[in-house]
Amino acid sequence: MTRSSHARLGAIGERIAARYLERQGMAVLARNWRASGPARGELDLVARDGGVLVICEVKTRRHGSAGAPLEAVTPRKVLQLRRLATAYLAATGTTAGGIRIDAVGVTWPATGGRAQITHVAGIG
Repeated sequence: MTRSSHARLGAIGERIAARYLERQGMAVLARNWRASGPARGELDLVARDGGVLVICEVKTRRHGSAGAPLEAVTPRKVLQLRRLATAYLAATGTTAGGIRIDAVGVTWPATGGRAQITHVAGIG
């Protein structure tokens, strides 16, 4: 898969994940929020679930390629997401009653059709 096709697949997966979270009653506040400085990186989706700020890492895969999507969310990645969540709060002035890190895996079936979504709340 080329870099541009990989990026397109990821962008489609993030749109699907955002719609899924909204259907679950969450409000999506930001997509692809980037931080610079010590907490450099990107948050795929930032949402609000009641009073809780939800940082959502989205992983998209074609069925059978590179393992299951959520296998790529390592403890090191969760730590980076926590740092980025703190940077997001500071940069935007957003307040929250808590922060939760979620992961959404989007998998395209080998035979085509609708994407399968796996949502794990509170991964770290």
